[in-house]
Amino acid sequence: MRLSRRNLLGLALAGSVATIAKPSWAALTDAGARRLAFYNLHTGESVTATYWADGHYIPDQLRDVDRILRDFRTGDVTAIDPKLLDLLHVLRRNLNSNEPFHVISGYRSPRTNEMLRHEGGGVAAHSLHTVGQAIDIRVPGRQLADVRRAAMTLQSGGVGYYPKSDFVHVDTGRVRFW
Repeated sequence: MRLSRRNLLGLALAGSVATIAKPSWAALTDAGARRLAFYNLHTGESVTATYWADGHYIPDQLRDVDRILRDFRTGDVTAIDPKLLDLLHVLRRNLNSNEPFHVISGYRSPRTNEMLRHEGGGVAAHSLHTVGQAIDIRVPGRQLADVRRAAMTLQSGGVGYYPKSDFVHVDTGRVRFW
């Protein structure tokens, strides 16, 4: 098979994207601890949690994260998907930021989700927020477009861009962008 110049350039681009994205996820195989910080914009609460260390997730630290990412409207708490935390850990590294994630929305109870859906805010009927697999964030000191771009390069779930509302949505569902 003969490669055209266009095909060769396409293969080179695909290879460089794979090379860029792969080392970020390789960081998760290290023996170090994984730590995240959150600031909930609605409650004013903050937490810094070392949620993974010595090859294991740490249950009491995960509970601290679950609590800060609760549905602030109802107070309902659910278990946040550890894969979402891992995604945020890699995203933070890729953004070269030690700032806490500013949380617009973490977990949403089905009741809250339905209320927001009926208000016409473009909320999905089966939002991954309702199962602890999605978060809407800002990163202090980083442009929203840069957060979006960094999340998209992870190729690890959904990434929504909401510049008018000033947040980026990330989730652990199938890879998609909007």
